[in-house]
Amino acid sequence: MNRTFLYESHLGLGSKFVNFSGWEMPIHYGSQINEHNSVRNSAGIFDVSHMNIFDFRGVEAKEFMRHVLTNDVNKIEDGSALYSVITNNEGGIIDDLIVYRFNNEKFRVVSNCSTFDDVNNFFESNIIKFDCEFRHRPSLGILAIQGPESEIALKNILKLELSNYKSFSFTERNKLFISRTGYTGEDGFEVIGEPEELQNIWDLFISRSIPPIGLGARDTLRVEAGMNLNGTDMTIKNNPFESNLGWVVDFSDIERDFIAKEKLLEIKNTNKIKLVGVLLNEKGILRSGQKIIKDDFEGEVTSGTFSPYMKKSIGLARIPMDISENANVLIRNKLLNVKILSLPFIRKGKIMI
Repeated sequence: MNRTFLYESHLGLGSKFVNFSGWEMPIHYGSQINEHNSVRNSAGIFDVSHMNIFDFRGVEAKEFMRHVLTNDVNKIEDGSALYSVITNNEGGIIDDLIVYRFNNEKFRVVSNCSTFDDVNNFFESNIIKFDCEFRHRPSLGILAIQGPESEIALKNILKLELSNYKSFSFTERNKLFISRTGYTGEDGFEVIGEPEELQNIWDLFISRSIPPIGLGARDTLRVEAGMNLNGTDMTIKNNPFESNLGWVVDFSDIERDFIAKEKLLEIKNTNKIKLVGVLLNEKGILRSGQKIIKDDFEGEVTSGTFSPYMKKSIGLARIPMDISENANVLIRNKLLNVKILSLPFIRKGKIMI
């Protein structure tokens, strides 16, 4: 399996490892619940160097991004980031990603590790029509510092004033790329750089008792925040509108021609499926694959977990539009009551339900 440059550090911290899409990654360092609550209440540091980084350069780089992304980079300024998805010609989601705009001729994309071949092939097949080029940057690593105290923690390590950087903005300092982005529903930053530099940052955080956070807590945090996981809550068989991602499909510029535009417009007008939050009102744990049932309608839990912050079982579920308010979930041949909710469950430490 692949390993990040921090593998030996994870070992030294007592990590338990799992196979995550071909990467040997830390799932926790002793207590997933403690790690989760550290991020909700203070701060924690993640190794997310398994993610893929692509850099784009060229006179038509902006035009390329406007063509391949469902969201429109024209609505962000230089130094800002944008969340989007890329789809096939039928509107099926290939991946979700964040694109960073340096200027009209320079962009960066960070996408999921499990989709590398599909995303790389997608960029290769579409870029030939544009005067720009891209390259994968596997030598770079990524750290995520997340939580309400992440700004002060990172400021103390980097000796850099960060309060002026709003959400989804970024800067470059001393060979480090620093963005105010994350996957936890909390304030936070992601830092991209060479392994030696990131190793120093990691060691400094650990020496100051800011805990390392594994993939287990990363998953429970993102479920609480109502965020999709590619391959679980969305796949190539799902379109953005049935994945609670219709907001990243931008039709506002009628002149912009992007992949699957007409198909996505058709889906938007006819879609009868939605991705929602589900809260279990009885004893049990929601898990992926469980059936959501109400009257003659049926849906399915796509992600389920026990929320350490809410101390209840929650999940994401794809269901027909006709199901609302309350329904049942089938767990071990028993029908239990669930409440249907809008996402997210939690945002910046505040319970939203």
